[in-house]
Amino acid sequence: MRSSRPKPLHHLCGRPMVLYILDALEHKEVVATVVVVGHARTWVETSLKQRARDDAHLSFVEQAEQLGTGHAVSVAMTSVSREIGDTDGDVLIVPGDTPLLRHETIGRLLETHRERQSAVTVLSAHLDDPSGYGRIIHAKDGAIARIVEERDATHDERAVHEVNTSIMVVRESLLGPALRRIGRQNSQNEYYLTDLVAVLHDSGHLTSAMELEDPLEAVGVNDRAQLAHAESVLRGRINEHWMMSGVTMWDPSNTYIDADVVIEPDVSLLPGTVLKGRCVIERGAQVGPYAYLTDCHVGENAVVASVEAMGAHVGEGARVSSYVVLEPGSKVAPGDVVGPFHEL
Repeated sequence: MRSSRPKPLHHLCGRPMVLYILDALEHKEVVATVVVVGHARTWVETSLKQRARDDAHLSFVEQAEQLGTGHAVSVAMTSVSREIGDTDGDVLIVPGDTPLLRHETIGRLLETHRERQSAVTVLSAHLDDPSGYGRIIHAKDGAIARIVEERDATHDERAVHEVNTSIMVVRESLLGPALRRIGRQNSQNEYYLTDLVAVLHDSGHLTSAMELEDPLEAVGVNDRAQLAHAESVLRGRINEHWMMSGVTMWDPSNTYIDADVVIEPDVSLLPGTVLKGRCVIERGAQVGPYAYLTDCHVGENAVVASVEAMGAHVGEGARVSSYVVLEPGSKVAPGDVVGPFHEL
């Protein structure tokens, strides 16, 4: 269990962190999502409803008392059971601080869980430095016997490098009964969700692990340094996506694009360009160097040099020179030239 979790709406690349987790859950087998919220419930619910996908089927439950991860899942069980109904379904449990998780990984985890017919399948990772993470302890037959939190682990258990990512799939019919058998006999006096693995294993059920191919996906965000690292990784993924879609970046390591920006093919982005919010850059446009655009629309074949703008619209074929500031609501007509423009 990780401590000092940041707010789920802390922004990465212009989006609340929890939205990246919801994106990872975009899978045909995920029919509904129950979000457990604590502080600032109304704010969290409103923000997610406004920005989540329409097909996410979100519902919310409140964890009024912070009694641990096991307790958080317990308070969600009524909503989970209602969503699953009479089907023999599974419950996918994901923490809100793993923004680097990919939806392909969730797909593999669900597939592995079904193929093995496990009671619980835990997503694990091998880390060179497992400090701060719960350790996966295997039985002789390869099943997971238990998960031990670091502060409760022995010296030998701390030497284990396979760690719990806090992501798991559990058979719904077994989840409720297992949670009711979890106690608080630990250093934090909390209900650990991880203890249900030992409960199920000791009851004779199949408990298994699927190891992450890329351990980076499991990295949690607990402080400003981890936040900056996660944002760097996400920006790299965003830039790669747009370059593979036909966008030219002169210096990808010095180009910053928010997650909600839309860029058409054959756009050129020069070094130092920053595109924030919900910018739209149409085909053939050139932006930069060192442009700083927020919520702007740049038309087809337009050229925007070292410009600062917010909420501006630059028409098709227009040119805006360096050192120009476009105020919110500014409109540059198609073909117009703003400032003493110089060809690059």
